[in-house]
Amino acid sequence: PYGLADFAALIEENYYYADRTDRIRVLENAGKHLLFLRPRRFGKSLLLSMLDNYYDLAKADKFVKLFGHLKIGNDPTDRHNQYFIMRWDFSMVKSYGSVQEVESALHDHINGSIEVFAARYAQYFNYTIGNSITNSIRSLQSVTAAVHKTGYKIYLLIDEYDNFANEIMSAQQQDYASLVHGEGIIKTLFKAVKAL
Repeated sequence: PYGLADFAALIEENYYYADRTDRIRVLENAGKHLLFLRPRRFGKSLLLSMLDNYYDLAKADKFVKLFGHLKIGNDPTDRHNQYFIMRWDFSMVKSYGSVQEVESALHDHINGSIEVFAARYAQYFNYTIGNSITNSIRSLQSVTAAVHKTGYKIYLLIDEYDNFANEIMSAQQQDYASLVHGEGIIKTLFKAVKAL
């Protein structure tokens, strides 16, 4: 169905799905930092949803139901259901207003994602994950510290970054450089992700 990017819903509700799960093994061999550049409506969000369901350790009990009849279900990789999944959807981040408003919206979105993450995986952590309201990078450090103690890793999936960046660039060109260059929040955020 057009516009439905929820992999689990496609499978569980018996919609048509063109099996692309055989690409998972190729993606694993491609490297740790992957960037998918395709035009709008070419399935990037659905691909991320499929990866979310494949790698999420909290969905291990659904593996056979979701993937058993697909190519990867017949020959899964060792990494299936071995990660904590954190998802960021930049389409939900306000991309207009002052630099401070965009920064605040970005911090709010990341912190909201961390709250969902902490609730979803609460059973795996011995202590509460800190959430700094004004500094999502500090919140990410807290997540990383908690995850490190579990022996698992985080798989970070970021959707709609291109749309977010394009909207900032087209709507407020003068502020674009302030957000993505030098010590702008977006560059700083991705430097922190790389470091963590």
